[in-house]
Amino acid sequence: MSPLKISWKSLWSKPLSAALNMMLIAFGTGILTILLLASRQIGEKLENNSKDIDLVVGAKGSPLQLILSSIYHIDFPTGNIPLKDAMELAHSPFVKRAVPLALGDNYNGVRIVGTDSNFVSLYKLKTRQGKFWKTDFETTIGAAVAKNEKLKIGDTFYGAHGLSGNTDVHKHHQYTVSGILEPQGNVTDNLILTNVASVWKMHDDHEDHEAHEGHEHEGHEHAEAEQPRELTSLLIQYRSPMSVAMFPRMVNETTNMQSASPAQESTRLFSLIGVGVDTLQWFAVLIMLIAAISVFVNLYNSLKERNYDLAIMRTLGASRTKLFIIVIAEGLMLTLAGTLIGIVLGHLVLAFIGGNQESGQAQLSGFVLLYDEIYLFVAGLAIGIFAAVIPAVQAYRANISKILSKN
Repeated sequence: MSPLKISWKSLWSKPLSAALNMMLIAFGTGILTILLLASRQIGEKLENNSKDIDLVVGAKGSPLQLILSSIYHIDFPTGNIPLKDAMELAHSPFVKRAVPLALGDNYNGVRIVGTDSNFVSLYKLKTRQGKFWKTDFETTIGAAVAKNEKLKIGDTFYGAHGLSGNTDVHKHHQYTVSGILEPQGNVTDNLILTNVASVWKMHDDHEDHEAHEGHEHEGHEHAEAEQPRELTSLLIQYRSPMSVAMFPRMVNETTNMQSASPAQESTRLFSLIGVGVDTLQWFAVLIMLIAAISVFVNLYNSLKERNYDLAIMRTLGASRTKLFIIVIAEGLMLTLAGTLIGIVLGHLVLAFIGGNQESGQAQLSGFVLLYDEIYLFVAGLAIGIFAAVIPAVQAYRANISKILSKN
């Protein structure tokens, strides 16, 4: 019988012990797999969505909130900024490109973003079907939106006030799907894009309608039209390296707006996430260490019980090396099986988490394979060898005559 078959039979002679050891290893590996996949995907999403944006300008408040709402679309805006002030900044000599954003509506939780052709250039967008929006209330939708909401070219829908929920639907205007974007692998997959005027008109008419129902009076529409226009924020690309030092300070000190750097805020955000990730990583490593000790104890006790059997094998012609391989193989089988189960479970759990996330913008996927997962197999291999090497050496050095004389 081959050493591997002997190891396999020996391993499952005590199924509860073997299953417990595998479960410990699988649990630790599973946590590490989830952390590895999640942190890598979050890092890539942060980078992909902000890599060509140097600065975000918006209403004063939390810089991180401004970045999250304007770039990642996963938080509420800090407020609105006057169109006149925003356009003055957009035409600054420090600015190469300024992308206006007008937020405030959604369709089934998908954000409707009022913007212009600069947004298309910034994200290098291409349409898979149809065309980019041109007239008011035309929309170009992300690939994920088309799939999840089952929308196609020519379909119409109503937006709702707010960034989530359908309690306050704008029934006086309907949007039309004029184009569907190619999958971009970034936040634009989950957005509905239209022009800024559509968002303004939607809210002007909505306010006119509410005022007409509540307190009808002459001249209201004229007064409403006289109200100054506003934007939610501007996405800025710098013209030169000098802009980095000059422009943010100018915005923060000479205007009623604030500037926020995506690079700085994303680093800050990831460092906050990283604190929790590091804690969980150490927890998983501790579990793996406990698993290694458990496998060692299991093999050590098993060896003591099987001393006589191993001695008989030696008298029947088995070499010391064969006994050494049998014990090492047991340790490797346990840990590698546990590692494999843990990696599969990690992927399945993350897929479940991703499938139940409310926000599509930061959605995680369990169906991603990373090269770094090889290191988890290497770790399993190392644990198996570490746990089995002392019992294996004992089996190699065993004194056959002493063992047989005692029995």
